[in-house]
Amino acid sequence: MKLAFSKRFVKDYRRLPASIQKAADKQLKRLLSDFHHPSLNTKKMQDPRDIWEGRITKGYRFTFQIYDDLYFLRRIGTHDLLKSHNKK
Repeated sequence: MKLAFSKRFVKDYRRLPASIQKAADKQLKRLLSDFHHPSLNTKKMQDPRDIWEGRITKGYRFTFQIYDDLYFLRRIGTHDLLKSHNKK
């Protein structure tokens, strides 16, 4: 699998505190090696666009879609922020 980043994901990532960026990097590597790793808590969101969610920390998440051999990273941020943006 490979990672691809939306422009919005890149903007979101750059705004994160350095400690969260470091945790995100670790979790994204983990996503590539073990989609089902317990610390990722990956789950499909209730969204008709087949959007998935993964955990970075207790309060931070990332969203993505799966295309063939690609994880397309959509957003990254606080859990509450992502819930409000994905309803649109």
